[in-house]
Amino acid sequence: MQTKKILKILIISALVSSCALNSKNINHSIPKLLVNDLKDIEVEDKIEEEDQDLEQVEKNAKKIRSKASHILGSAIISGKNKHYQKTYFLYGAEHLDLENYYFDIPVVYNKAVKKWIKYFLTRGRKHFVRYSKRSGRYAPMMGKILEVNGLPRDLIFLAMAESGFQNNAKSWAKAVGPWQFMPYTGNTYGLKINWFLDERRDPIKATIAASKYLIKLFNDFEAWELAAAAYNAGEGKMGRAIRRYRTENFWNISRGRYLKSETRNYVPKIMALAIIGKNLKSFGFENLEFYAPLDFKEITVGPMTDLMEVASAIGAPFSEIRKLNPEVLRWFTPPNIKEYKLRIPVDKKSVWDTYCLGGDFTAVKFQRHTVKGRRTRLRDVAKYYKIKQKNVLEILNGKSYSSRIKRGESIIIPFRKGQNKKAAMYADLYERPRKSIRRRRAYKKRINLALRRGTKITNPSRFYVVRKGDTLWDVARKNSLTLDTLIASNIKIVKNRMIRVGDKLVVQ
Repeated sequence: MQTKKILKILIISALVSSCALNSKNINHSIPKLLVNDLKDIEVEDKIEEEDQDLEQVEKNAKKIRSKASHILGSAIISGKNKHYQKTYFLYGAEHLDLENYYFDIPVVYNKAVKKWIKYFLTRGRKHFVRYSKRSGRYAPMMGKILEVNGLPRDLIFLAMAESGFQNNAKSWAKAVGPWQFMPYTGNTYGLKINWFLDERRDPIKATIAASKYLIKLFNDFEAWELAAAAYNAGEGKMGRAIRRYRTENFWNISRGRYLKSETRNYVPKIMALAIIGKNLKSFGFENLEFYAPLDFKEITVGPMTDLMEVASAIGAPFSEIRKLNPEVLRWFTPPNIKEYKLRIPVDKKSVWDTYCLGGDFTAVKFQRHTVKGRRTRLRDVAKYYKIKQKNVLEILNGKSYSSRIKRGESIIIPFRKGQNKKAAMYADLYERPRKSIRRRRAYKKRINLALRRGTKITNPSRFYVVRKGDTLWDVARKNSLTLDTLIASNIKIVKNRMIRVGDKLVVQ
């Protein structure tokens, strides 16, 4: 399978820059830049969480049956200290008769880890199989980037725990991509995030950024268990936990309740994935099949290039262009760049060079909004369509965000003609918050309404003790009160939470 010279140059140059970071504990020298090894790096497409369009993907790429006993891309260690990184032996699991006992990150076999191993062998088995199959596309490339940065290859299991190797993965907290970067952290480590692009979704750029971040965390905490926990909870939270419990032992810290259960479970989950992932046959995954890497070529296009027109011109499905370019969020390339390196299927490069090179694919099929109000400004149009980044409409219309728009004037909006504004491409604009967040917002809205309408009881003479099953509405009805008055009279209790058994509420 062919690899791309442009891609290799991109990876090498980015990694050289990344490896220039100072580190007191991690050896991230690059032996001859591992140029020969980089020739084997291939970049794969993204797979949605539900593996949508998987049938089409499998038509283009055969599965590779696993002959190795480990997840592709993880560390291959033949014995103690026979590795570019420090090695760790899995003590306490000798009775399991595993194929691999050595890792380049600390791995233990304790109660917490056993719980996760049991999960991935039973209820979570289907998840492990799906993550592992998907790893064939991404883990080898991720492992190589980690190695070039002097990091342990087995940190690929951190990405496996974070996203299951999904470029499109998005958490409830707005973390995105295979390494689940939050916006601030992503920007800090060089990833562009705006209305047009989200480089957290690009497996190469995100892995390079994750390498930089992991180096920083290891230098801060000097232990991979703590560094991994900090990756999940944040450096500040982890630092406070260490000071609170006066220990730098993750397992001792995890016995307390200061860290959320998500973080306390995070480290043992990574270890469980590593143990199973490097001993596939021992745990009954000997017939596991990895997805084959998808190849691509790069072409150079200009700003505001209509990707649907490009796909049509070269005879490729638009969905395939989207998979190869997961960082591009919209149907056209960003307008504020000079050029963009677009990935296309390998067999379409000759079509582009022969028939399309030099053609004009500038996006023109924009929808328009006709202004009806008298006092409309450009920012009002942006708010109506939930376009929070103000320069989007400014760039498209050549107007300032605060400029007035006359009645009847037509404004360009960044949706393509014939495209539904609720399409998957714009899910980030119209997605609904989690139920718990919606309930909290509704509750807060009701409390504020009661404060405006209710009459607060002064000098209370009678109280009601909340019983199991009581709601505010129940208490108000039982005591012949309006709900607004009950809330206003007990605002200190109900302002930030629902009532609980034993709460003493003013009712008269």
